[in-house]
Amino acid sequence: MVVIGGGIAGLAAAWQLCEGKAPPRILVLEASERLGGKILTGSLAGTTLELGPDAFLARVPFGVELCRELVLRDELVSPAAGHAYLWSRGRLRRLPEGLVLGVPSDLGAVARSGAVRPAALARAALDLVLPATRVGGDRSVGEIVRARFGRGIQEWLVDPLVGGIHAGRSELLSAAATAPQLDAAARSGRSLLRALRAQAATAQAAAANVTGAAGGGAAGAAPPPVFLTHPAGLSHVVGTLADRLAGGGVEIRTGTGVTGLSRSSRGWTLTLDQGGGAPLVADAVIVATPASAAAALLGPVCPEAAAELGRIEHSSVAVVSLAYRAEAVPGPLDGTGFLVPRPQGRLMTAATWMSAKWPHVSAPGRVFIRASAGRHRDERAMNLSDTELVGALHAELAEAMGLRQPPEESLVTRWAGAFPQYAVGHLERVDGIEAAVAGVPGLAVAGGAYRGVGIPACILSGRRAADLVTAQLPVLST
Repeated sequence: MVVIGGGIAGLAAAWQLCEGKAPPRILVLEASERLGGKILTGSLAGTTLELGPDAFLARVPFGVELCRELVLRDELVSPAAGHAYLWSRGRLRRLPEGLVLGVPSDLGAVARSGAVRPAALARAALDLVLPATRVGGDRSVGEIVRARFGRGIQEWLVDPLVGGIHAGRSELLSAAATAPQLDAAARSGRSLLRALRAQAATAQAAAANVTGAAGGGAAGAAPPPVFLTHPAGLSHVVGTLADRLAGGGVEIRTGTGVTGLSRSSRGWTLTLDQGGGAPLVADAVIVATPASAAAALLGPVCPEAAAELGRIEHSSVAVVSLAYRAEAVPGPLDGTGFLVPRPQGRLMTAATWMSAKWPHVSAPGRVFIRASAGRHRDERAMNLSDTELVGALHAELAEAMGLRQPPEESLVTRWAGAFPQYAVGHLERVDGIEAAVAGVPGLAVAGGAYRGVGIPACILSGRRAADLVTAQLPVLST
């Protein structure tokens, strides 16, 4: 059994394959020199910090479950600060309570925040009296929000949140794929505001029932964490997983790319890049690579899936980690950071106050800030040199936060074409890809291009791919 791709989806697939009573011989091939994909932990000014995702969702169980299996669950930590800000209308404003991916369920909270203009707030209130919006198939997040709340809410609240998660644009992102909770609310009745309030009430009641059943219903109890990470870095989770795989007999090769894939009566033949050695023969293959690489590999063996994968667009993001002297920051940082709406016209899309968000990201006399730039169809950041990019983002941070000095150290990480865009109709496309792949025995696909870009979703994708090929081939030969 060969897993192509050593990101978290591919490693999770290999881990799942090891769960059987008679696990097959497993080989993981990774083209780059390291494992983890977009999970990357680095160092700046003497402290460890993330250069890719800095946490994973706790309420989606698959990341927590994997950490439990790796005996890392009790080491996970949650953010020290829970609220964030929006750089809106000339200053940082605290994000209002009651947002669902930026969509308000409490217009009073939005009014108090000052995040949008009064005219935009008045337009949003019309949701309560407007006739029902005709609902057809999949729609974009932006289309749903504009129809009920208007463009102001979409551009200043929703787009920075849902667009920021996917490095995309809310007017292009599929609601079914990226915001199913919002999609369900929009289909449940005439008023989106009332539907979101009903969802929130149902969720609160369910949480109270669970807490009461567990015997923990004390008044004022802290809510469960939304995000979790490992204080040694998420790369530590990847490294622990790789070590456990190797200890269980899984062979892992980095710096070994696959350039060709073919199938015959003997099984699968994998052609390796120069220096990778002779072609390999396998009973089954899991392709856990980004969409473009998967399309190239699947072209000869599953052209229908390859064609659909090739149609998925991607965006690029630059992450700039900055270390400032403490006196450069005019006051204490009391949140996780801030988002930057597109109408602000800035290069930066978001800033994370890493040393406020995570207590373990610290060094004496230093404050650590991570700025992000780049979104779908905006390649400005990728076209700047490292020096230009650091200078531009520092200037914007100084304007938003009042920073008094330039950073002492910086580190630029570029993620070119790394964020698949879940366009309208994405889930139908994935259904077609998976159906085509299912018609080829001994083949499965996994990764962030399909049913979720977050770490838990990628773990689930890998584990499901492993189960699919195992079910197809009950008796695997080595």
